[in-house]
Amino acid sequence: MLIAALLGAPWLAPAQAQAQILPAATKAKNPANTILVLGDSLSAEYGLKRGTGWVALLEKQLASEKKNTKLAQVINASISGETTSGGRSRLPALLTQHRPTTVVIELGGNDALRGLPLDMTESNLSAMTQASKKAGAKVLLVGMQVPPNYGDAYGTGFANLFPKVAKAERVALVPFLLKGIADVEDSAAHFQADRIHPNEPSQASMLANVWPELRKLLK
Repeated sequence: MLIAALLGAPWLAPAQAQAQILPAATKAKNPANTILVLGDSLSAEYGLKRGTGWVALLEKQLASEKKNTKLAQVINASISGETTSGGRSRLPALLTQHRPTTVVIELGGNDALRGLPLDMTESNLSAMTQASKKAGAKVLLVGMQVPPNYGDAYGTGFANLFPKVAKAERVALVPFLLKGIADVEDSAAHFQADRIHPNEPSQASMLANVWPELRKLLK
């Protein structure tokens, strides 16, 4: 479970300067894979130097894999403070504009921290997954957890949303983006000074949680 420090305002900050699409640092010509990352501040490099977040590290990972993976580009459409409702609203235009072959959905944390109904979050995750599939993209759903003081019922229900949607929609799943970061005894060492957002060294661990499942979806 996430440490209690995450209760402050982790992903609740209003969308500000990061509310723009961050194109891949190195765009491949005629890429076989276009990966669209739709997330919140955990994917939007909140509090980090540009180019050091897990999505930026993904670009480097793809470059190192080019012998085994065809050319790819990454579109980071993540916004700090984003909810599943916001992502659902933005997704159609992103699908039309970028025509991704893979969509990574990293949303839901803000829903929980705002106490939004679980069925609303589930409905939005399902709708985004279905829209992505209808557009011809493969989907990777990235799971999240909430602090234990949200109560066992809510915490368990929230954590179970992600595997539930992934199973129903038959898409790939990363069970917990912050595995090995927020669920360890020395978790504070893995976060920025706000004890809310993962620090720069932790970005590699986040990518390590995502990459094995994402790699399977690439052409």
